[in-house]
This record gives sequence, C-alpha cells and structure tokens, in this order.
Amino acid sequence: MVVLVACNQNNSSSLPDDKEAKEMLQGVWVDEESGDVSFRVSGDTLYFADTTSMPTYFRIYKDSLYLASGTAYSIVKHTEHLFWFNNQNGDLLKLQKSDDDDADIEATAPSVLTYTHQVKIDSVAAYNGNRYHWYIAINPTKYKVTKRTFNEDGLEVENVYYDNIMHISVFQGARQIYSSDFRKQQYQGLVPAAFLEDAILANMAFSHIDAAGLHFNATLCIPDGATCYMVESTISYTGVLSMQLVEY
Repeated sequence: MVVLVACNQNNSSSLPDDKEAKEMLQGVWVDEESGDVSFRVSGDTLYFADTTSMPTYFRIYKDSLYLASGTAYSIVKHTEHLFWFNNQNGDLLKLQKSDDDDADIEATAPSVLTYTHQVKIDSVAAYNGNRYHWYIAINPTKYKVTKRTFNEDGLEVENVYYDNIMHISVFQGARQIYSSDFRKQQYQGLVPAAFLEDAILANMAFSHIDAAGLHFNATLCIPDGATCYMVESTISYTGVLSMQLVEY
C-alpha cells in the first residue's frame, strides 16, 4: 500500500465531492485505542473535540479528505463504522464511529481566545528636573486573528484570537503631552507584512526616559508562539512620536 501524507491543494474547493462517502462520515468519531473523541461530522462541517478549534468545511474526493484550508489527508479505510487515514505526520489514525450519545460534540461556536486581559498601568518618570506622568491601557478588541496549528491527532485546526489596542498618555503636570491609541497596523514597514497579518499586539511596556523622551516597547507576537518583534516608540517632550525596531 502506498502511504500518502497530508498535502496542500489550493484548488480543493473546485474538486467533486463524494456524497456517499460524506454521508457515511456523519456522526461522532473516536480513537480506536484511547476512546477519545476526535471530531464530529454534521453535514458539510467537521467539529473538533476541543473548545477552541474552529469548525471547518470538508469534502471527500477519491481517496482523500480535504479540509477548507486545502490540506488533504489520504484515506486508508472508510466503512460505515471505521475511518482510517494518515495524519499530518504520516501516522495512521484509526477512528471508529461512536454509539455513545454522551460523546456527542455540541455544534456551537468555539471560544475566541483573548491574549491579554484589560490592564491599566501608570507611573511617574523624571528627567532633567521635570516629572512626567504616563499611563498605558491594554484593551482587548473584537478584531480576530486566526492561527493555524495541528491538534493531538495531527489534524490542521484554526484557533481565533482577539487582537489588542494599546493606549499611551503622557502628562507633565496638568499638561497633556501625548495621547493616542496603537494598533498593530501602525507597525507596517517595521515588521514584515506576512508576520504582522498573523500577529497580535501582545503588550506595551514603559522602558526608560532620556534626552530623547519617554520610551515604550510594543511587543507583537504570533499567539502562543515563541516568535515576537519588539518595536520601540519614543515620545518626545513636544509630543512627537518616532518608532524603531529593536528586537526580533
């Protein structure tokens, strides 16, 4: 038997759909060895067992299962009660249809993840005999960022996160020197566009004060990943903003 691993077919949406095979896939499927629920199939949609992975449209064409993203998995065996296929790593995943109603997965929208909670911090910084009061507000938004990853079964899933808006204000006494919101789009040209599209504006922190002004560091990260860019925002004593990339 020739074993094919998952591959990407960008034109999968134009492929014919095996209606009979899709009908046999309706229901809840569990791992033969562990008994853990892998996914539930209802109509044209595949619902994953965890509460954060987005449901996905799927189709079956010839001997492959295609997800909406275009990723394909080669089917080894498909009967009314058995579904065997090769996952992303080329491992054979053996599933069987569950007869247990308690194993059902609710067809509800999964949770959208908030990367941070609303936070407001402030302090005073002094330079050259003058005192400056600054504060940062970190506010989750409803702007969604999608991250593709692989679950324990080696299947591609999408998790959705809410992006953040950062607000910085700087005062000298009662005089407001600077006040503005920061969104990740403002870092275009400093951070690669492909990274920025998938990133979250994860944090804003005060760094230091010097002759140039007050320095704040914005961190842009791929959600739940180790890859981040740090951009320094300097606010001068006349309220002029300048930015530069300091770390990635």
